[in-house]
Amino acid sequence: MKIHPTAIIDPTAEIDSTAAVGPYAVIGPEVRIGAGCEIGPHAVISGPTTMGAGNRIGAFASIGGDPQDLKFQGERVELVMGDNNTIREYVSIHRGTASGHRRTTIGSDNLFMAYAHVAHDCVIGNRVILANAATLGGHVEIADKATLGGLVAVHQFTRIGAHAYIGGMSGISKDIPPYIIVAGIRNQMRVTGINKVGLQRSGFDEETIRKLSKAFRIIFRTPGLLLEEALEKVQAELPDCGPVQHLVAFFRSSSRPVVRASGHGE
Repeated sequence: MKIHPTAIIDPTAEIDSTAAVGPYAVIGPEVRIGAGCEIGPHAVISGPTTMGAGNRIGAFASIGGDPQDLKFQGERVELVMGDNNTIREYVSIHRGTASGHRRTTIGSDNLFMAYAHVAHDCVIGNRVILANAATLGGHVEIADKATLGGLVAVHQFTRIGAHAYIGGMSGISKDIPPYIIVAGIRNQMRVTGINKVGLQRSGFDEETIRKLSKAFRIIFRTPGLLLEEALEKVQAELPDCGPVQHLVAFFRSSSRPVVRASGHGE
């Protein structure tokens, strides 16, 4: 174990023998750090926090801090993080709340760039990217391989679907369906197309992308169709495509409004 002599580590913390802790880092009680993790200088990790293997925590990051919720009264709530996440400098990630999931959950292979913020009770999947200063309110859910541009702000309880791409400086207050590109602020959000580049990079075949493009045109570009009519039409015309059916299911499972306004593009 490589622990700098200036680091301050609570005696109850559990740190794998292959982990490294940098100068002036502070690791509190009930923190568990997995194999091969690297904790940067001046980082603060508070507990209860459980961190898997291979995570890299940048300088001055604050991980597992108390939730910024006026109802929080010191209840035992936690942060659970998977493997191989890159958490850059000044990122903050807070634990859950007693009135929420009691847990903030971070998957694996994510990249949180400098100054990003993940609030209490968020659920983040795998291979998600939060660019610089992207900010999540409490209870936000982000599915696998979604990307949020710099300075994006997401309202609490919002869901963001898999492979979605949100342009920088957007303000998100509605659910964002999977596979699409969006940008804008609140009532001026615009859906500009499906995330073809992201889907290709993730190994989607051309036939599936073609079917998703057709579903997009039906849902977002066909004038005069009510949402339920559009979803029924998609299901009838593309019944054998799993990602298309996932897109339909996302709309039907949302308890919040879902972005549907279409802009220019695909």
